[in-house]
Parts: sequence; C-alpha cells; structure tokens
Amino acid sequence: MRVLITGANRGIGRALYDGYATRGDEVTGTTRGKAAEGWLQLDVSDPTSVAAMADALDGQPLDLLVCNAGVYLDKGHELGRGYGADIWADTFATNVTGVFLTIEALLPNLRAAGGKVAIISSQMGSSERAGGNAFVYRASKAAALNLGRNLAVELAPNIAVGIYHPGWVQTDMGGSAAAITVEESSAGLIQRFDALGPESSGCFEMWNGEAMPY
Repeated sequence: MRVLITGANRGIGRALYDGYATRGDEVTGTTRGKAAEGWLQLDVSDPTSVAAMADALDGQPLDLLVCNAGVYLDKGHELGRGYGADIWADTFATNVTGVFLTIEALLPNLRAAGGKVAIISSQMGSSERAGGNAFVYRASKAAALNLGRNLAVELAPNIAVGIYHPGWVQTDMGGSAAAITVEESSAGLIQRFDALGPESSGCFEMWNGEAMPY
C-alpha cells in the first residue's frame, strides 16, 4: 500500500509514518523543513509548495492520504487578550485550507488507486462538546470536520474520506500529562484507516473506533 502523510516529521505524524514503514507499506512523509531522502518538503499553507509536491508525485497511484499537518497557535490565549487576526488567518491556512489544497492536488493520485483520505481533526472541533477557550483551534478543527464530511459526499463512492480524533496524546501539542502515547494513538488510527471504506465514508471517529459527536 502506498501512503502519504503530511506533517510526518514529529508527533502523531511520525508515529504513523513509523507504523506504516514497520509493516512494510510504501510510505512518504512530508515536512515543512528540509526534506531528507525519500521525504517531500511541503508547507500545506503555501499553494506553490502544494503544487510542487503534487508534481513530484507525478500522478503515482496513492492508496491513502493522511492529512495530519496542523497548528495550535492560540493555546493558552485568553479572551480579550489574544486571538489576533493573524492567528486566525495562519491557523485556518494550515488546518483547513491546507487540508483542502492537499486533497485537491492529489485527487489524480487517489483516483488512480481508488484511494482514501484520512483527516486528523480533534474532539475540540465537535460542536456538541464545546468547551470554551481555544476559539481559533476549535473553529479550525470544526471546519476541517465539515470539509471532510462534504468531501465524503462529493467523492463518493470512489474515494472514501474519514475524519479522526487521535486522542489526547503525549506530544509537544498535547503535553506530557496527556492520556495516551503516540504509539497507542497511531496504532489505533491505522486500524481505523484500514477499516475506512465507502460504507463508512464521512465518519468522525476516535482513535479507538468510538463514534464522535458532530
């Protein structure tokens, strides 16, 4: 299976990369920084970078695209003393527009393989679980969820799209007090991605398969 993971240089993305590589899949990771051999440089918020990444793949069939690259720029901000317009713009450029641009650019690759798309969102994007604070991040993840749901309709039945909450994970973003390790999260997510198909397209699930409220 040929897999491409955005933002695969650290955290959940790196654990997913290692998981697929260990089981023998052909996996390509992307990073915003200098790309090592076998990797691709990609800034999902830059349309030129997205186009260059797609050109590098040159129509190669792609079985799974994992849209993992994301930012949490308003962590710790307080209402009335944060949430500047630049944070809104930069967050949505990566967490929403970047997801869309990446998927759109790789549609020929996905169609060539009858592939599928996994979007890493968050339970913080659930309207039913609104918790206040982190307004920019929450709004961006809600938008990513909405985007995934609509793409699932648009691309059916040939390309399945799933949206996933990776759990509260021990990463730089999640912190050391988080509930699960990146290995636990990635192992569960890989199982979810394997199970994704036309009948479950548009799903919003946790890493462990629990259905998430919209």
